[in-house]
Amino acid sequence: MLNEKLEQLRTLFAQMERALIAYSGGIDSTLVAKVAYDVLGDRALAVTAVSPSLLPEDLEDAKIQAATIGIPHERVNTGEMDNPNYTSNPVNRCYFCKSELHDTLKPLALQRGYPYVIDGVNADDLQDYRPGIQAAKERGARSPLAETGITKADVRQLSKQLDLPWWDKPSQPCLSSRFPYGEEITVAKLQRVGRAEIYLRKLGWTNLRVRSAGDTARIELPPEQITQFVVTTDLPRLVADLQELGFLYVTLDLEGYKSGKLNRVLDHEQLI
Repeated sequence: MLNEKLEQLRTLFAQMERALIAYSGGIDSTLVAKVAYDVLGDRALAVTAVSPSLLPEDLEDAKIQAATIGIPHERVNTGEMDNPNYTSNPVNRCYFCKSELHDTLKPLALQRGYPYVIDGVNADDLQDYRPGIQAAKERGARSPLAETGITKADVRQLSKQLDLPWWDKPSQPCLSSRFPYGEEITVAKLQRVGRAEIYLRKLGWTNLRVRSAGDTARIELPPEQITQFVVTTDLPRLVADLQELGFLYVTLDLEGYKSGKLNRVLDHEQLI
């Protein structure tokens, strides 16, 4: 079944003939870039959007992964931070982010002779609240993973099968997802939460989030790692270092990291 999906994905790219990949360096778009390059060679181009919501370390990872695959890779700057519809952080913030992304990539693709802009949306993404998907569709973007029914678990299995060394790389959505809806997003806040996550990564905690709510940093780790984190981490030092970054309070989410938790407030609001 999985190999059938892979063949469908390859066939889809062969039919496209040329494709520009919206390439974040995450595991989904990297698999798309890999398969596209295997099928199309230099007729596939990976383009990474650079903005304050992308960690410099994640940009570096994207460059390394693209070089490993062999796919041509370019960067473009996007200006979502100039749009108050985005920075005010409404529940459909991602709509304005993806609008900016595809309003930047589509003209580039047409100018370079690429008939398609491709993203890394997978089949599981369609089950969550993702307003950015609508923005991409409105601009004609294609989502080959979703079109072929490839789920997040499939992405990891296929990446491993194709010998991609980052097959188990944790998901890393943009830094703006660390803020509760309604809290204004600024470059300074993005940098603060980004530096906090880098700090924790260097301590060895790679699958994590630092949620920012006002002056509070709330650390989320996989539930099975919470006890180890508390026992092995120099907590006073951790608090002091994150306070130096600008947080007043540092907390640990006892429930642990769970994808889509940010959207839980939407279900709650519908209930009341």
